[in-house]
Amino acid sequence: MSFKLTILGCNSAVPSVERHPTAQLLNANERFFLIDCGEGTQVRLRQYQLNFQRINHIFISHLHGDHYFGLIGLICSMHLLGRNKDLHIYAHQQLKAIINLQLLASNTELNYPLFFHPISEDNDQVLYEDEKISISNVILDHTIKCSGFIFKEKKSKRKIIKDKIEQFNIPFDKYNGIKEGADWIADSGEVIKNKEITVENTPVHSYAFCTDTIYNEGLIEKIKGIDLLYHEATFKKDLADRAKETGHSTTYEAATIAKKSAVKNLLIGHFSKRYKNLDELLIESKVEFKNTYLAKSGLVLDFDNFYS
Repeated sequence: MSFKLTILGCNSAVPSVERHPTAQLLNANERFFLIDCGEGTQVRLRQYQLNFQRINHIFISHLHGDHYFGLIGLICSMHLLGRNKDLHIYAHQQLKAIINLQLLASNTELNYPLFFHPISEDNDQVLYEDEKISISNVILDHTIKCSGFIFKEKKSKRKIIKDKIEQFNIPFDKYNGIKEGADWIADSGEVIKNKEITVENTPVHSYAFCTDTIYNEGLIEKIKGIDLLYHEATFKKDLADRAKETGHSTTYEAATIAKKSAVKNLLIGHFSKRYKNLDELLIESKVEFKNTYLAKSGLVLDFDNFYS
């Protein structure tokens, strides 16, 4: 089972040859969730040999162009390449009108069903949920309505120890209950505790994506203990006033949120084009929060490594 994050773009509003606008792909056990879709996202997917037809759910944080200008191109490429399965987009309501207008202007009638799911502008809510994962939004504080996203795997059933099952002659129809934590009562009346016949499954993973926001302590309880927090760090700490003025955060502020939230790891991104050497931002963040990574295009983070 896999839980991996690939960075497709890490820059703020203006792209460069090396650093592209915000986009990330989360592989949650071979289900692929695209988070934001800045200009050139589909090219980056091809560059890193990621099959974009496997993406069924796209989450757009807000309607500044560096976070969605690549979306119409991706939608149309999926169409031209013969997609026929559903595509679900989670975004603020205005995006539906934008995409519909673009399709209408080009006289494009998609081969596949496209569903829009509006994100609340004022409330956190569960956006998508199945038996394995729950995805919710979290309200951010930017210059326009903006949401982050929290991805949480659900706890797997316990694994049966085969030798113990055979030892106690436990019938097959009892396996499911035991996987869910039930004890076993032997024919003799002896109670066999669940922990003697099962082991914990693989650990569950969690990821919080928080881009384009000023320093906001309202996030702390919502992302408490997350495995990996992505938090924008557009500026170094000497430009704190500029960050607040433009609705962004500094390296120090991102690291402070990570520290106060007791997250396990921090990933900083959405860098201003003024910075040529991103290590300067990493060093500043690490002073406050040691487990910090730089979001560079092509970076792949395997969440299983956070447990090693």
